[in-house]
Amino acid sequence: MIGRIFTVGGFTLLSRVTGFARDIMLAAILGAGPIADAFFVALRLPNHFRAIFAEGAFNAAFVPAYARIRTQDGPDPAKLFANRVFTMMVLVQLVLLAIALAFTPGVIDLLAPGFADDPKRFALATELTRITFPYLLLVSLVTLYGGILNSIHHFATPAAAPILLNLSMMATLALAAFFPTAGHAAAWGVFIAGILELLLVMGDAGRAQVLASFSWPRLDENVRKFFRALGPATVGSAGVQLAMFADTIIASFLAAGAISALYYADRINQLPIGVIGIAIGTVLLPEMSRRLAAGDDAGARHAQNRAVELTLLLTIPCLVAFLLIPDLIMRALFLRGKFTADDALAAGATLAAYAIGLIPYVLIRSATAPFFARGDTATPVKASLISVAINIMVKIALMGPLAQVGLALATAIGAWVNLGLVVWFASRAGIAEMDARLRRSIILLTASGCVFGIVLFLSQRLVGALYRDLPAFRDEAALATLMAISGLVYGALILLLLGRNWFRAFRGEVKPAPVIPKSS
Repeated sequence: MIGRIFTVGGFTLLSRVTGFARDIMLAAILGAGPIADAFFVALRLPNHFRAIFAEGAFNAAFVPAYARIRTQDGPDPAKLFANRVFTMMVLVQLVLLAIALAFTPGVIDLLAPGFADDPKRFALATELTRITFPYLLLVSLVTLYGGILNSIHHFATPAAAPILLNLSMMATLALAAFFPTAGHAAAWGVFIAGILELLLVMGDAGRAQVLASFSWPRLDENVRKFFRALGPATVGSAGVQLAMFADTIIASFLAAGAISALYYADRINQLPIGVIGIAIGTVLLPEMSRRLAAGDDAGARHAQNRAVELTLLLTIPCLVAFLLIPDLIMRALFLRGKFTADDALAAGATLAAYAIGLIPYVLIRSATAPFFARGDTATPVKASLISVAINIMVKIALMGPLAQVGLALATAIGAWVNLGLVVWFASRAGIAEMDARLRRSIILLTASGCVFGIVLFLSQRLVGALYRDLPAFRDEAALATLMAISGLVYGALILLLLGRNWFRAFRGEVKPAPVIPKSS
């Protein structure tokens, strides 16, 4: 499993790196003003629906179902199931696309009501959304093919597909002079990326002989089970996205630049979430589904515990850095062109607030995997909806005194509530158990993170003084030096406290427990 995690994580890291390059171009060309706000609203609309109907709900319902059918019944029934789901998805997405294009102004009015007082920003957001929204149809099909490929342990291509979004947007931004605005250039980059991503995963699916195609959409037992799982998963994903909708709605009433500050802070916060949390969750779900379908409950529990350990090992340094040096991170990455020092300060404060919820952000995929692998999508929804309700209430309470920082802090609080409830439900159901090794690892990893934070805190002034007279790239050099020093200390502590043998368990396999026949 560890090799597959590093495959997904490696491509996700490359996607994030190219994403940072893309965001650097966005910050320099768009800045954090009205055009940027209009584009980010246009980008969020298809992304919200994608998270609800595609990556969120669809993966939770489809991957375990496909893995179960392929393991128990064979490739042909699995392919027929995929064909029927593919056909239904295309039909639904075409209807949704037609509605969205016909009623875009109303959708913008609902999502960003604060734009109504700025006719130019409203009109631009409407125009850009009509360009970006077809991306939803394309990326939904990418998600379906990605789920199929992940189920047969082809992780590289689905993980690499998002890289094309970054490259496509960078290419169109480089040609921004040929578009009405830079926002138009970025929007067309999103649309082109959807086509390229779909062609990439279709090619890999074709080579693996699992290419889904149109088939008469018959509601057989497998498809009915899929929809029974998809319904609660959609409600849960919609709840999470409702909280993000609330961010955009509330931020549209705040000063210009609030939406952009949320965007840039979230982009940094999403680095460990994507590279660590989503990568591990992407591999863990089909792994647990396969093991449970084969009756290997012990192996499934072992996989989950090791996934949590690996997640914490890689996340704790990010958490400490986001809390202690968020301003430096923002200045080093984005302070150029139209992105000012004040923009960096606002985005840095927002990043620190997001970071408070980083641990539950990255652990939630691993925490919900035991439910999804068993086809139970309803239980995680209960936790999700409760956390969303708390999240929105806190947003409303904090928007006045803390502006967009309050929105990010509310999101972090909601994430902790969500994780706590999921862990409690899993423990009560007896489908997740923290072994002795994991309990010991949590203590030692936390101690290592504290030392990492002390070293980072004490060395930041010395490093700042060292590069004070540097004519250029002062922040970049300071950030790189601090990360190198603190990273070496953290790595040395991990080896000292946990030892090399600790890492070997990530490669090990647990044999399934022997099946004891029931007495008649």
